[in-house]
This record gives sequence, C-alpha cells and structure tokens, in this order.
Amino acid sequence: MIDSSDENVRNLGPLAALAGIWEGGTGVDDAPAEPDRTQLAVSKYRERLVLEPIGRVDNHQQVLYGLRYATTAWREGADVSFHEEVGYWLWDAANKQVLRSFIVPRGVTVQAGGTVEPDAKTFSISAEAGSGTYGICSNLFLEEEFKTVRYDLTVTVHDDGTFSYEEDTQLQIKGRADIFHHIDRNRLKRVG
Repeated sequence: MIDSSDENVRNLGPLAALAGIWEGGTGVDDAPAEPDRTQLAVSKYRERLVLEPIGRVDNHQQVLYGLRYATTAWREGADVSFHEEVGYWLWDAANKQVLRSFIVPRGVTVQAGGTVEPDAKTFSISAEAGSGTYGICSNLFLEEEFKTVRYDLTVTVHDDGTFSYEEDTQLQIKGRADIFHHIDRNRLKRVG
C-alpha cells in the first residue's frame, strides 16, 4: 500500500489520491468499428493501472513531483490486452499544473496538461495537435488515417476511495467529414 504520509506522496497535490495499484471492470470504449471505420463500436473492458511515486524532479527552477504509470486494458471476456500505455503524471505546484506524458504502442505520444487547484477532487487536462506545450505526435500511418487532433481527460476522485475518468480522443478519420470522439470511461478501485 502507498504511504500517504510519505513526502513524495504528500507533494503530489491533486495526484496524491491516485498513487497505488488500481483495477476496474466497468469500462466502456467507444471506438471506430472494424472494418467500417465510419461506424461506432462500443465494447466493455477491464483494466489495471499502476501509479508509483517517483519523488522530486528538479528541472532547473521548476520542481515537479510525479507518478510513473502503466495501464493495460482487456476487452470483456478476453485474455489478450487491446490497449497499453506507459508514462508519467506530474505536478507543478508553483504553477498549479497537472501534466500527463504518455506513449501508446501504436505510435502516439501525448503531453497533456491543465491548471488544477492542489486540493481538487475533479480536474481536466487536454492536448491539441500542433501545440508546442500540450501536444500530440503520431506516426505517419495514424497522421494520414486516424489523426488525433485533440485529447481531453477528466478525472474525479470519489469519497468511497475510487476514482473515475472519461477521456475523449478526437480523431480526424480518413473518409469521414466530422471529428470522431473516441471515448473511454471507467471507475477504478485501489487494490494495492
């Protein structure tokens, strides 16, 4: 279990409540269908999320505290994962910024962020293609076929010790005029 009195956890601001090992089995994934990417495919999933405190990170005058994280998701009834990602959650107390830097092994990297109060129980961060600060970078195939133009995430820490999230990965899909909102949402319970 994570020791909430540990300095590395105390200094995480709104991220402190997320330190630990989490599992959730109620996730819903709204994604482009295969093979007709213009259609919506809705599936349920379970996931495991590990968030480990990494301590203080000095970046010249900037001081960050962070969590190293890895998440894996499996479709309901499947033994093989359909999604993985690794990265860092970071807290910049002086600027009241939450940052999430991650990579998905499909060839996408995201640096999302936003202004958050230190004691916030709900907060949102975002990234936009082309931004020099909170941006998105994709491989050639994805840039042409499934370009991620925006990423929005809202996290809510609940009084019962769980937390939930909803993320909206906005895609410009080749052959489709409108933006596709690939939405994932889940509620997770601490297991370690």
